[in-house]
Order: sequence, then C-alpha cells, then structure tokens
Amino acid sequence: MLKLLVIQTAFTGDVVLATAVLEKLHLQYPAAQIDFLLRKGNEGLLASHPFITNLIVWDKSTQKRTNLFKIAMRVRREQYSHVINLHRFSSSGLITFLSGAKYKAGFDKNPFAFCYTKKVRHSISAAYTENPVHEVQRNQMLIADITDHNAAMPALYPSDGDRGQITQYQAGPYICIAPSSVWYTKQFPPEKWISLINMLPAHYHIYLLGAPSDNALGAEIINKSVHQNVTNLCGKLSFLQSAALMQGAGMNYANDSAPLHFASAMNAPVTAVFCSTVPAFGFGPLRDNARVVEIKERLYCRPCGLHGRKSCPEGHFRCAADITNEQLLWWTSKTI
Repeated sequence: MLKLLVIQTAFTGDVVLATAVLEKLHLQYPAAQIDFLLRKGNEGLLASHPFITNLIVWDKSTQKRTNLFKIAMRVRREQYSHVINLHRFSSSGLITFLSGAKYKAGFDKNPFAFCYTKKVRHSISAAYTENPVHEVQRNQMLIADITDHNAAMPALYPSDGDRGQITQYQAGPYICIAPSSVWYTKQFPPEKWISLINMLPAHYHIYLLGAPSDNALGAEIINKSVHQNVTNLCGKLSFLQSAALMQGAGMNYANDSAPLHFASAMNAPVTAVFCSTVPAFGFGPLRDNARVVEIKERLYCRPCGLHGRKSCPEGHFRCAADITNEQLLWWTSKTI
C-alpha cells in the first residue's frame, strides 16, 4: 500500500489550496494512506477531511526548532513511500530530506531541493498575464508524474456538527463579508466596506466573518453602517463553520486572503477584491460563480509586491480607493 505525506506548513489559504492535491491523490490511489503535515492553528481546516488518515501538527509558536526535529523524526519513523512538499522554505525541506522516502517532490526554491527526486520550478506569472498559472496548477505539477496534469479543485468538508452550528444564521437570504487581511494593502478599507453594505439589498442579512482579532473591525463596520441587518461573527465561528455558512450565501465578499479560498473549496459564489496584489499571481477564485474586482486602471505602482504591505508605498492607496460599489454589486441585477 502506498503511504503518502503532503506537507504545507504555510498559512491558512495555502492549506486550503493544498486540498486539491489530496483530492487528486485520493482519486488516483483510493486505497492509499494519505497524511498531512501543517502548522498548529490550521488543523481545524482538515479536522473532518475524509481522505486524511493522520494529521501531523507542527507547533511553530514555542520551541520551534525542538518541535521541528521531533516532527522530522516522526516522519522518518512513518517510512512514507512518497513525500510531496508544497512548502518552499527550509524547515519543510529538512523534514523531506530526513524522511527517507524514495519519492520526494517539491519546488526548486526550497533550499533542500537538491534531495528531491521530483523537482518543479515555482513560477509566478507576470502581473497582467491573460491565462496565468494558478497555485493549484503549480502544486499539481509536483504529482503530475504519479497522477496526470489536470489539477483537481480544492475542497473542505464541514462536519454535520459544523453545519448544525450555523443553521441559526440561515433563516433567510444572507451575504457574508470577510473584511480583514493580515496585510494592510490587501485589505479593502473599512469605509469602503461600509459604503458597500449601505447599498446592499435590505432583505439580505449580512454576516461579517473573521478571526477573534477582527472583532473590533467588525464592530467598527457595524457601528458606522446604516444597514439594519448586520451581525458580527468575527471570532465566533471555526474555519469549517465559516466555510459552511459561505456555501449557502447569496454572495460572499473577500479580500485576496484565506476566505476567498474557502469559497473556492465550497463551490460558493464569491466577489474577490484585489487591491495591491493581482490575480495573475495565481491566487484568484476557481469557481464559475465568481468575479475578481480590481481597479480598472493599470496603475504604475500595482502590484507593489507579491504579498501585501503594511502601508501603501505611494501614500494614495488608489488600488483600493478607486474600486466602485457598482463593480462590487455586479451580481445583484441577476438576483433581484
């Protein structure tokens, strides 16, 4: 029996996109054992995943190096036949190197790429490429020789308990908004969310989703909006509960951040707001009922980097400020 380990110890959205690899491996090898290694804090995403035998959780917050060594030794003891490393940094490369697996796949940017039996170039498409390579396609390249070249879709699996927790919010039509991002220049400004909310149809209930640290932002948005049906759920739902709620929404709004990928994984409608980053980097929505909203003008300063920044380098933040409500309300004419 094949015994496979998939490694993705980066951030929440990266783990969601990595589930496409799980889908593909299970489709090709339904009897194989598939384990997944991720960082502590993201394990809730895969808590009820039907294709994963074991979740291996690396605690990076305390005794990082000690815990890394323990994880590496555990992986080695498991004697995996295949290790597929989607992470591009040295910690995961070391785990792969020490694994003893005969098949070790990963990206060329990893410092331990010399040990891989399958090495793939990690290439980001140019900013305004018409047909860019998506992250799920880049990941698929790592397993193309043991599956095929066609990437699967990412998928999350909320449990019956997760779905039961959110039924109280599904009495009528609703919209979900995930207003926050770790990076300032990836986050649509609060005043822009407020302006949008004030224009959304009154018969929709609006739920604000996010982490406990986003609670203050949610409260600010509610306090300054005039829409009568807005509820702050930041910090009140788990990852999978949020994903389940998004699945039933009339529309979901998200920045270039993890909730956007929740929508893709749940085949949920989504409007993805891209400020300083661009979809050509490979992190746009993947489903049909989705649209990217971005500034219409090609600014000289956009994108200002592969990732977000703590502030706008030019001081004007036009990539967010010049997005209009009309762009964001594209779907309402089809449903009302």
